[in-house]
Amino acid sequence: MKKLMLAATAAVLFSACGSPEKKTNENPFFTTYTTQFEVPPFDEIKAEHYKPAFLKGMEEEMAEVMAICNNSEAPTFENTIVALDQKGKLLSKVRTVFYGQAGANTTDELDALSREMSPLFSKHGDDIRLNPELFARVKAVYEQKDNLSLNKEQMKLLEETYKNFVRGGANLPEDKQATLRELNSAISVLQVTFSQNMRKETNDYQLVVENQKDLAGLSETLIANAAEEAKKAGMEGKWIFKLQNPSALPFLQSAENRDLREKLYKAYINRCNNNNEYDNKEIVKELIIKRFEKAKLMGYEDYASFVLEERMAKNSAAVYELLDELWTPSLKKAKEELADIQAEIKKEGNNFTAEGWDWRYYFEKAKKSKFNLDENEVRPYLKLENVRDGAYYVANKLYGITFTPIKNIPLPHPDAEAFECKDKDGTHLGVLYMDYFPRESKRSGAWCGTYRSQTYKDGKRVAPVVTIVCNFSQPAPGQPALLSADEANTLFHEFGHALHNLFKDVHYYGVSGVPRDFVELPSQIMEHWVFEPEVLKVYAKHNQTGEVIPTELIEKLDKSGKYGQGFATTEYLAASLLDMDYHVIKQIPANIDVIAFENKVLGDRGLLKQIPSRYRTTYFNHTMGGGYTAGYYSYIWAEVLDSDAYQAFVETGDIYNQEIAKKFRDYVLTPGSIDDAMDMYINFRGAKPNTGPLLDNRGLR
Repeated sequence: MKKLMLAATAAVLFSACGSPEKKTNENPFFTTYTTQFEVPPFDEIKAEHYKPAFLKGMEEEMAEVMAICNNSEAPTFENTIVALDQKGKLLSKVRTVFYGQAGANTTDELDALSREMSPLFSKHGDDIRLNPELFARVKAVYEQKDNLSLNKEQMKLLEETYKNFVRGGANLPEDKQATLRELNSAISVLQVTFSQNMRKETNDYQLVVENQKDLAGLSETLIANAAEEAKKAGMEGKWIFKLQNPSALPFLQSAENRDLREKLYKAYINRCNNNNEYDNKEIVKELIIKRFEKAKLMGYEDYASFVLEERMAKNSAAVYELLDELWTPSLKKAKEELADIQAEIKKEGNNFTAEGWDWRYYFEKAKKSKFNLDENEVRPYLKLENVRDGAYYVANKLYGITFTPIKNIPLPHPDAEAFECKDKDGTHLGVLYMDYFPRESKRSGAWCGTYRSQTYKDGKRVAPVVTIVCNFSQPAPGQPALLSADEANTLFHEFGHALHNLFKDVHYYGVSGVPRDFVELPSQIMEHWVFEPEVLKVYAKHNQTGEVIPTELIEKLDKSGKYGQGFATTEYLAASLLDMDYHVIKQIPANIDVIAFENKVLGDRGLLKQIPSRYRTTYFNHTMGGGYTAGYYSYIWAEVLDSDAYQAFVETGDIYNQEIAKKFRDYVLTPGSIDDAMDMYINFRGAKPNTGPLLDNRGLR
């Protein structure tokens, strides 16, 4: 009876969009892509194609599930575990494109569809994970795992499949499964709503400057971009500054007008906390309550315990141990930096106490006083295309791979560009899209994703289609894009994620991912090359003269590299602690005030008033939007790994050591999660990592 109901549900969902036969010839998702490298035909895919493809994809996947359940043969690894791993091809095909576009090039129509489909996807996933006949077959195979002569990858797939069913509630009684369904649906909708509110509030705000004297201190590029924003808004002759980082942060760093800095800063740190239609306080409250209820239902004392069981850290005690170890020295450094800032304020003849809107501005002055380094000295040497080619150069030196521009290929957005990645023997590794600049249809931040994950078909490797999406400083019309040092670092970081996706070589989807607190190792290790002198001399060339970056400027960069780590580490740790503190709560008051909670947990730890958490609660999309829930600590956890891993190159005296690079590729970048994460690291390094290199890199000891 339950099998018939599940199939009927899928059929009803699809019937809402009409007959599949009528849509087949006009919907690109229903045919094999005929594009170069079979990338998605972005130029043909329309908003109206997604919903029928989603519903047809769910119908097909449910039919595949029912075929497994109804198989009259005894459950085997092939007819149950592999069959499950290979199901849902159409749904996956549509999802990768939709969510890639929803992040990088959304519309009101896509936003609405995301909200509409979220509970349907939640129900669909639960219908599979909570199917008792299906779980019985999975369990039957799992219980005979030691007698199946499986290889390592197959054994890991079996173990992960069984565990995913158990963690999905398969062992719960029916009444608790019903409750779990309700919680999963609610959580999915709340997360989508949170993310969309954050993007809309960020896009809506504008600081309008009418008097040219209020632009004092700002770079010509920033001013030109602000003028262009005003022109687009019908306010020609004025200047508009936005809350996206490429606009807001340089303004806070350089604007001499303190009142305007305060205005923009307060708008920045109060996003979705303005009691308007985009306010996220109630969303957060509901989220942490629902997540806690889910954890209790699943038999865990708090939500962090449920999540961390699957991570390298394993438990919250290990996370707090690392965060607390770094908090004290970071706060000490931050106080030293605050003293330098106060000295700069006094030097100008002022006697006010620095506030949050003063930190970046006076920190730049302090850095210039100490190291005679102005960020604007560096930007001319960090032309976007040169930095990108610098990342490609490092990858070529390490792994022998190449990146070649692809012309006349569908692009996820007209601003994007495409490259073919080839291995050193000339074989095709994958396609890489690069999308650099902000737009209102793009969410903030930077990320790497895939429009097709690496897999195998008929015994042959199917290459991935990877995308890097950023929000770098937009160049003024007709001018080259010149990156900040931080943006150059971000490009190398996301490129590390891309390499992870391009090098992956696994046979099953179920073993393709890695734990959240391991996934930043491949990205963060690439950051170690970006400012190495011998790397800079290859790509850091003046955008006008072509002059290689001078040695004295490299030395300034090196000497000043650790300055500011008090602020950077403290604001990051504050966000990590805030994320954890929300999810280790073991009893949530019904009337919890999330802003009061934030102020208390960070205030009790002594966070300086001038340093807000990198992400405050109402715009902390990493955790409240999902993805890094009880996991924002992952960046610093992985930094312990990447700092130690880079020493493997340094110790040989050759930062391009290809023997070490091959080990890193073989043991870290290629195998997905076939091995345990710590085993992968030890296979590469020969020992567990220690925090010493991280503390040295950040100047915290």
